[in-house]
Amino acid sequence: MAEWLSDNRAIFALLTIIGLLIAFVWSIRVGVLQTRLRARDEVFGDPERTKGGWYWAVCGVAALMLVWFYFSWGAARAVFPNAANELCQIAKIGESLAPISAALPVRSRYLKSTTLAVRNSAQLEALSTSMPEGVFSADEARRLETSVDRTRQLIALLSNPEFTSQATKRSLADVEGQLADLTGKLEAGPGDMMPSPEALTQSRWGTSEVEIPMLPMTSRGVMFDHVSAELVDVSKDFLSIRNLSPRVEDMIASTAELINSVKKGEPQVDLDENGAKARKAYVKAVERIFKRIDDATIFPAQAMEGINNAVAKLNATVDDAKGGLGIVEATFFPGQGIVKSKTQCTEQGSGRWLPKPSDVVVTFVTLANPDMSGGGGYKGTRLLWWKWLSIADVVGFLFPDSIVDMLPGDYGTHGVDGEFQPTYKDHMLAFAQGDVYLGSVPMLDGHIWDSLFRVLVAMAFGIMLGVPLGIYMGVSRLFKSFFDPLIELYRPVPPLAWAPLILTIFGIQDDGKIFLLFMVAFAIMVISARTGASGTQLSKIRASHSLGATDRQILRYVILPNALPEILTGVRISIGVCWGTLVAAEMLAGTTGIGFIENVARTVSDYELIWVTILIMGLLGLLFDLVMRWVIGKLIPWRGKG
Repeated sequence: MAEWLSDNRAIFALLTIIGLLIAFVWSIRVGVLQTRLRARDEVFGDPERTKGGWYWAVCGVAALMLVWFYFSWGAARAVFPNAANELCQIAKIGESLAPISAALPVRSRYLKSTTLAVRNSAQLEALSTSMPEGVFSADEARRLETSVDRTRQLIALLSNPEFTSQATKRSLADVEGQLADLTGKLEAGPGDMMPSPEALTQSRWGTSEVEIPMLPMTSRGVMFDHVSAELVDVSKDFLSIRNLSPRVEDMIASTAELINSVKKGEPQVDLDENGAKARKAYVKAVERIFKRIDDATIFPAQAMEGINNAVAKLNATVDDAKGGLGIVEATFFPGQGIVKSKTQCTEQGSGRWLPKPSDVVVTFVTLANPDMSGGGGYKGTRLLWWKWLSIADVVGFLFPDSIVDMLPGDYGTHGVDGEFQPTYKDHMLAFAQGDVYLGSVPMLDGHIWDSLFRVLVAMAFGIMLGVPLGIYMGVSRLFKSFFDPLIELYRPVPPLAWAPLILTIFGIQDDGKIFLLFMVAFAIMVISARTGASGTQLSKIRASHSLGATDRQILRYVILPNALPEILTGVRISIGVCWGTLVAAEMLAGTTGIGFIENVARTVSDYELIWVTILIMGLLGLLFDLVMRWVIGKLIPWRGKG
């Protein structure tokens, strides 16, 4: 069933898009009607007017999802499932034609011949004025100057149509004719062309490791595929053409002979090490520029006009042959479209790094599958499941061995017979180390739980230690003056600045990550509690004193309720900061957790998995915040009401 749903994800995506469009339009209609009904009863600035409005939440979520479907090409795959395959065949034409297009002002502003002529002429001019002194004899310098001048003349000969041989002209005309023939085939249409049975059995777009099916699956796609295959031979013929004539060949041979005579000849002047290097570098530079020219790939601009026109007409015919596919590509494929590489067709633009919502769901379902033998989980750990947890392991985590060391008495020793007789202290040590079986309890397990566990434990310690300290810092000169410099010293330091040090000390286990998160939560909770306590109205405190309240009662019934809004706000903030810090810590050092999954996915450029982890983080963060909103509403219902 799951495999069938995966293979038909485009259909479910289409149904989802239709549902989102309906929800988007309906929510706007309901929102406008509700706004008109409540316009007279609501006053701007009243916090009560922000409550409700669930229909606008539906509108926002629907809009976000529709944008996601569009820019990830999810809408294109849902509505036009064969479009990518046809665009892949067109991309094959672009790849096959690339050797010819590279020589024309198609992908750049200038002919390749123009670029070569201008660039090499400039470099030759620079060489002619930068010959090092004292490293060449007069005869050697003359031969090199002649070589540079002849290379410059060679560029002029290759660029002059009067010196283009008839064989070269015929070869260029032949390529032009072949391009015209292929243009005619495209104009004739696919006719009775049909995709092969092998092509029709390919996996659908995006349901396998090969993102886009390579073999053409439509008649129009078969036509483009055939043309691209023939273009490969045409491009090879074009690349084999050389602009050689007898005069050019003589110039090449004589120039090569001059350069070799200096290169292979013994220096006619005495040189030190630096002089030898300068001599070798200059000769090499002259030869390098000559080698770029002697392959005779510079053609007169007029000679390429025919091929340039033929390629332009071929590209225009390809656009015409697209028909409605051109409109689909321009409308539903934002970005650079589809590009054919050596072995596959790949999505470019936003479709490359923004996976489709349906693919993200499939990836999440695969991760959430608890059957690891069936491909579920990630790196040997389930995403979220349960296991039997030994109570002894919990005891061993909570009770440090040093507590047992402080107990009176000694540890046991072995007797004269070599047998060990444990004392009560040995039994206590075994208890503290978790070596005593105390039963097992069911406990959550997996990457998500590992991340949640680290945040929850760190938050618990941060609240238990940070809130009391912050309260007393708000009411006591001693506590404020003593602890304030210590807290303010480390609080401004970014958590990730502490991460390398803490992870080095504690290692990659949970205790290091928990301590790092505790440092984050502790500082935030201290500041929040201190701010709330010190912000208590003095009139309330004096009124309590006048009524005979003790310091403990004032702290319990006046200061703590006054500080509670700040404390709970601090909890919301610290949860968010801890969550972000945890993911970064897991990326730096860890073998489980959401951050660990994202880090591995990043190294292999698995965009779908990266987005799955981002969505999991966002949903868990939203869940934390919703819980805190509920807690705030229950504990301080008076907030914002006067």
